[in-house]
Amino acid sequence: MTNAGSQTAMDTEYYVLRLYVTGSTNRSTRAIEAARQICDTHLKGRHDLEVIDLYQHPEAAAQGQIIAVPTLVRLLPAPLRRVIGDLSDRQRVLASLDLAVPTGAAS
Repeated sequence: MTNAGSQTAMDTEYYVLRLYVTGSTNRSTRAIEAARQICDTHLKGRHDLEVIDLYQHPEAAAQGQIIAVPTLVRLLPAPLRRVIGDLSDRQRVLASLDLAVPTGAAS
């Protein structure tokens, strides 16, 4: 049973995500597509996804403490969360970002 008054904080919180990639490799392209798809499906209208190419901004790796790519970082809401590596396993990414998936929802 759902109604407008039963939305949880997780349903209304604004998310700030940062995806670190290296160039336009197949792996980077897949990570960008996966991150955008997750945002469009699970965070529609309540997220900001920034994609940072470490080839163009190498200083961002040190600033963000990035040791491997692709890395998806949830900056807000706190606490900070990181997903390192392949983003194609949607359930793993959602769990790592602490995003609940309704039981029986398709991935």
